[in-house]
Amino acid sequence: MGTSPRVASLFSGCGGMDLGFYQAGYEILWANDFVSKACDTYARNIGNHVICADITKVDLTGIPEVDVIIGGFPCQDFSMIWKRGGIDTDRGNLYRYFVEAVRLKSPKVFVAENVKGLLTANGGKAVEQIARDFAELGYVVDVNVYNFANYGVPQLRERVFIVGVRADVDWKFTKPKETHNPTSYVTAEQALVGVHLVIANQERQNITDKTRKMLELIPEGGNFSDIPKDNPLYVKGMISHVYRKLHRNKPSTTIIAGGGGGTWGYHYEEPRPLTNRERARLFGYPDDFVFEGSVTEVRKQIGNSVPPPAAKMLGKHLLPAFTAGVLTERREIVHSIRGVKRLRPGSLEQVKLSLL
Repeated sequence: MGTSPRVASLFSGCGGMDLGFYQAGYEILWANDFVSKACDTYARNIGNHVICADITKVDLTGIPEVDVIIGGFPCQDFSMIWKRGGIDTDRGNLYRYFVEAVRLKSPKVFVAENVKGLLTANGGKAVEQIARDFAELGYVVDVNVYNFANYGVPQLRERVFIVGVRADVDWKFTKPKETHNPTSYVTAEQALVGVHLVIANQERQNITDKTRKMLELIPEGGNFSDIPKDNPLYVKGMISHVYRKLHRNKPSTTIIAGGGGGTWGYHYEEPRPLTNRERARLFGYPDDFVFEGSVTEVRKQIGNSVPPPAAKMLGKHLLPAFTAGVLTERREIVHSIRGVKRLRPGSLEQVKLSLL
């Protein structure tokens, strides 16, 4: 192995996770996503090693030999895992391609990202199954929730990282210590300093006078529920992220990838939606990272991505694994979910033999 750990990336999106690992000193050799404009963004900013194709049609044996596999597999159908064919449903089984890539390449480490709801999907059975599948390949697996604001991202964004270290690697993963807390969070105002000077991805949306008037009634950090109930502009029954405005002295709340009117996220001072460049700042993307596609397509790319500073933090934390020795006696195979360790079902000896 050279001086830089080698990376293959699945479900890469526009490349937020890849960018963070690159910034941490890794070499990205291979990537895959199926969204055309996300691939265009990736190729423009990270490299032309991205394969733009449906993962189900990609020859995973063609992935080069790597030290780590990263990615954020889709989670939309985990609610269907235990119905109509179980975990083999078309969308629910896409994580299996990540598992298969890990099986084929046997990297020292893998990192998979997903939404916090994965922990409770199907009463916790979905994440148990996923962790077990990786453990059965001979990995010590840790599943934990990370609030990225606690690691310097100007956004209160909770996501799950599933980290696996191959059982023969003489290094134990522990969740990185948090570097920020509510008294030291990076605020929206700090994140947006000078953003108006950046040209790329600054398209502004047209909004109606009615929407503008609604936004003028909402204070910083508020949402539609702050509109007086006796005001004709008040609408009942909406969810909390509708017409939600930034607060200049706090991190952004979670930036979402899609949704119609009222879901775009709004500036703390001006009565308008955020631009995509402002969203990118709230994710920690550098200003020279230019997104390809329409306003809606770029919004989706950003909202679905891993903030690069969070990926960089985790990448740096993992570096000792790649210089650690290899054990002749493999560690006990366990997986840990929310701090609770469970021996995987089946014979540990069989797992050890499968790795020889």
